[in-house]
Amino acid sequence: MTLMISSEFPFEKKFIEVNGSKMAYVDEGEGPVVLFLHGNPTSSYLWRNIIPYVTDDHRAIAVDLIGMGDSGKPEIDYSFADHAAYLDRFIEALNLTDITLVIHDWGSALGMRYARLNEANVRGLVFMEAVIPPVFPVRDYEALGPEIGELFKNLRTPNIGEELVLQQNFFVETILPELGILRDLTEAEMAAYRAPYPTPESRKPTLRWPREIPIGGEPAETFAIVEMNGEWLMMTEMPKLFFYAEPGVLNPAPAVEYIQANLKNIETVFIGPGLHYIQEDNPHGIGEGLAAWLKQLGGSAV
Repeated sequence: MTLMISSEFPFEKKFIEVNGSKMAYVDEGEGPVVLFLHGNPTSSYLWRNIIPYVTDDHRAIAVDLIGMGDSGKPEIDYSFADHAAYLDRFIEALNLTDITLVIHDWGSALGMRYARLNEANVRGLVFMEAVIPPVFPVRDYEALGPEIGELFKNLRTPNIGEELVLQQNFFVETILPELGILRDLTEAEMAAYRAPYPTPESRKPTLRWPREIPIGGEPAETFAIVEMNGEWLMMTEMPKLFFYAEPGVLNPAPAVEYIQANLKNIETVFIGPGLHYIQEDNPHGIGEGLAAWLKQLGGSAV
């Protein structure tokens, strides 16, 4: 029997002040903390069909990154450093401890940075379609392949990127439904993803993210962070769970083989066909695998 993928978001959003703005989040269940981090251009909505798998015996928190979802849109650059500063303070403000991170896309780079710098406060790492070796950091545009390389070159080119992302809402209207998910999103799902970005100005965070991808050493700060994340990931004994799909986008087959061969204390789960936003193609496979792994993880804090 195929389980339905629901468009409903049956959770109440809560808000907390962080660095003079507000951050929105879901807070469901009780027990050890499981913190869900999304990427571009999504929000906590991405995790809606997965959260119920962990709330029987865990406290599931899914935050909207600053400038995204229902979180505030302060006048900042929305650089990786900005996002990291807001995320750090969010975790402090809620006094989250002994965290299991469930991370995707740019949420993976943010989550791995946090885990690397706060290893004693993180009990496990669950990642999928992540910004990690051997794909990232990227040597040059050509290393991304002809189509993806050309796409990201355009997104990082002044005026062209602004036209695509700010005017055409390219990440929500094209990358998400056409290049990132195999199934067709419903109108209700598209409406939920469009809601945070009704104007060109509101889309600023979704433009900055592709310009933060570490390509050819630039931007230098993000390049260094992603490189350090990768080195740490190869060394740490922290329990890890890696979900992957076929063909994937950020983590295609060669990357999966590299991850399986080089990471310590890792379990990998194949969830079937999928591109980048695999939570929209097989949320139940991810939820079931996550719930089983969390039970196995038990009380073993790092």
